Amino acid sequence: MTVFERNDRLVCDAFRDGEFDSIEAAGEVSETDFFRAIAGKKILEKLAGSYPTPLKKHDVPVWVYIASNVAMRFHGVHQFHAYPYVVRSGGMVQAFGPQMGHRAIHPETGDVTLECGGFNDKNSYDRQTPCDQDYLRKMARKTDADRLQDWFNRDVVGIFRQHRAFDREGLFIGDATYLFLPDNPAYEHASLMLFNEHNKPVDGLKLTSKQKLRCQWRRCYKLVTLIHTNRAGDFFLWAGLRVSQGKDNDLPILYRMVDEFVAYHGTGIIKRLILDRGFLDGPSIGRCKQDYGIDILIPARRNMEITRDAIDLADAQPGTFQSWTPPAPPEKPAPLHRPAAIRKREQARQRTLEKRPVENPPDPATTRVGSELAVVRDLESYSNCPVPLHAVINRERYADGHTDQWVLLDTKRIADPAQTRTEYALRTVVEERYRQTKCFSGLAEFSSRAFSLVVNQVVFVLLTYSLLQWYLRRIERRNMNRKTRPRILDVLQPTFTVILIYYQNYVAFLSPLEHQEMVLTLSETARKKILAKTRRLRRALANQLQNPRPP
Repeated sequence: MTVFERNDRLVCDAFRDGEFDSIEAAGEVSETDFFRAIAGKKILEKLAGSYPTPLKKHDVPVWVYIASNVAMRFHGVHQFHAYPYVVRSGGMVQAFGPQMGHRAIHPETGDVTLECGGFNDKNSYDRQTPCDQDYLRKMARKTDADRLQDWFNRDVVGIFRQHRAFDREGLFIGDATYLFLPDNPAYEHASLMLFNEHNKPVDGLKLTSKQKLRCQWRRCYKLVTLIHTNRAGDFFLWAGLRVSQGKDNDLPILYRMVDEFVAYHGTGIIKRLILDRGFLDGPSIGRCKQDYGIDILIPARRNMEITRDAIDLADAQPGTFQSWTPPAPPEKPAPLHRPAAIRKREQARQRTLEKRPVENPPDPATTRVGSELAVVRDLESYSNCPVPLHAVINRERYADGHTDQWVLLDTKRIADPAQTRTEYALRTVVEERYRQTKCFSGLAEFSSRAFSLVVNQVVFVLLTYSLLQWYLRRIERRNMNRKTRPRILDVLQPTFTVILIYYQNYVAFLSPLEHQEMVLTLSETARKKILAKTRRLRRALANQLQNPRPP
């Protein structure tokens, strides 16, 4: 793999002496910088070195396959036949220099296309992509699904760890979601299940006829994941995944992922694990605490004995409950200057809203007016759990006067119940990540029914998402990590034209005016050398496509 390092001064000094290898104009977009970052830090090389390839011989380097797969997910494209269009419109080729490919003119149509040297001599037509889309599809289909998921959980996460993507707080969130499919029995290993109107699986034998009318049968897979973040939500890094049949129990899958994570990467990385009540399992919680030093925060079910004991003990001690107010969301910075006309218009709008009668007033039974918290420590009512648990009792007060209580269980001794309650609120982060990857990254838009291609799509969507999160942290744009993929690209991709000058393994980025100024101030000797080489390059590029594909 050839990686070009940006060094404007070195390349410009060589250009002033009449030395350069190639020159081209390009639209500088975020994808180009993104690929330069993961290639320059050798992340792409490490991913290729550990990839579980099914082939013994590679005509195309594995890093090209991974880069091409990531480029498709970067643009939200998952059908392999669209790969040529992604290459032409994206910045992947620009990131790896003219050896990967460069612009050329189709001799029959006059259209601007790409001419790629390729990596073997097996093509009948001139290459217009670094590799064929059919190669990408066959490579993905032949890769074993279990080995690919193991590669992500072991090698990919290990590479992120090498580049210090995990912070010292060690905050992880575990959850599961359903990936719904079209009603096609050809999807391998998919389950057909009955879901209610909230997309929750239900047992049809326990439903009334009226309830069944609101349910529907749907085919699905199940995705169980670990995600790493921090309290501020500055980043979201997928740290583990497993795709299975929709009917599979996600509880043993998640704890097996935790066991594998510790086996692969050691203890001390996962320090705090926040889970949903569906993962309540005493022996597993105790093993995580005793063997791995992982503190688990999880809500209790209402019908559990430990829930009743915690509430009774809190009620028996007067003054135990303290009021709790949710932390206010960060305020958006006010503009430095607001014209008087805008301020006056806003004040008039607020007065109008105050006079307008309230439509559809909120239901008092569902309007929460306050919350209270209490702590009960060293509970041993959960007999299956070998370690004592500490509880935060949450009492919600509503406008109609009724109260509702629920309990959070924690293996970590609770010092401040408000901090524990606020910490558990981070669990909704996973639900938002699922929504974003499904709605804006095509996580569940499967066009192939082969399970290996389904897993390939899930793995590379989450890999690309994590790489983009790492990239945003690297360029100090953490404020964008919460945004959706299209919105991130909208902000990062205002295209501006630059002149790229290549010399040896270095590249210079110049604006058109900077390039023009440098050309006009060249010495006569350098000007003649550059003119001669430019003519040779122009003649070579004009005749580059000797045997193009038919238009």
